[in-house]
Amino acid sequence: MARRAVSVAVVALALLAAATAASADSWLYEKFTTDGNVRADYNAEGQQVTSLILNQQSGGAFRSRQRYLYGEFSIQMKLIPGNSAGTVTSFYLTSGDGDGHDEIDMEFMGNSSGDPVVLNTNVWANGDGKKEHQFYLWFDPAADFHTYTIIWNDKNVIFKVDDLFIRSFKRYRDLPYPGGKPMSVHATLWDGSYWATQQGKVKVDWSNSPFVVSYRGYTADACVPTGGGDVGAPLSCPAGTDRWMNRQLDAAEWGTVAWAKKNYMHYNYCDDGWRFPQGFPAECSRN
Repeated sequence: MARRAVSVAVVALALLAAATAASADSWLYEKFTTDGNVRADYNAEGQQVTSLILNQQSGGAFRSRQRYLYGEFSIQMKLIPGNSAGTVTSFYLTSGDGDGHDEIDMEFMGNSSGDPVVLNTNVWANGDGKKEHQFYLWFDPAADFHTYTIIWNDKNVIFKVDDLFIRSFKRYRDLPYPGGKPMSVHATLWDGSYWATQQGKVKVDWSNSPFVVSYRGYTADACVPTGGGDVGAPLSCPAGTDRWMNRQLDAAEWGTVAWAKKNYMHYNYCDDGWRFPQGFPAECSRN
């Protein structure tokens, strides 16, 4: 009887520990609203794993309840295995969908089986976009989780994959920069057949659906505008903000940017003369 009581107590403690761990990592519904096909589960370590699901009827998305002005935003993702052509998976920040919006994008453009996935990075400022750097990923993003990070401050926007910095978009005082509008965090999975793979030549093969992308380990170390989040409102920032507010790349980190550009860059808007027949954007000659 005593042994049974001990066993019951051990099981109860294990369940309590698992519930506590899950509660501590329940980021989806506490921090985001959802739309479409979204599922939330927990792994063996108590981490919440959120899945976005795409079928022929609908995709999936989640959007942060809070808006931010500068910060470091990070999430772990496991992308679609096999033939993901035509699909687009994203992790991005945006001030909205209207004219004059700001946006910082990490978009993963699916590909046919065996071909590398393309990561599209882009920066929009006051409705001015067309600043894409695209990279072939140097690993299989569907085999395991990898960490994708956006660092945004008043000096630059930095993109990071795992421990490697791949791009820094620098601020110039006389050029558009996403520095005045609070932005919310979004993740989406959708049908981008018209654009995503080989400029839209390869469409989604719906016989492979449903397509699933998994997210976990979300963090936002960021400033929050007070007073309803109006432009120019005072900011409420976490302690130790300097760890990202003044973050710029050092020489070694610029080395990883050069490595990614040399070995894995698929597209650079500053090399696309057909797109800019009247001359390249001004920052292209200053970087």
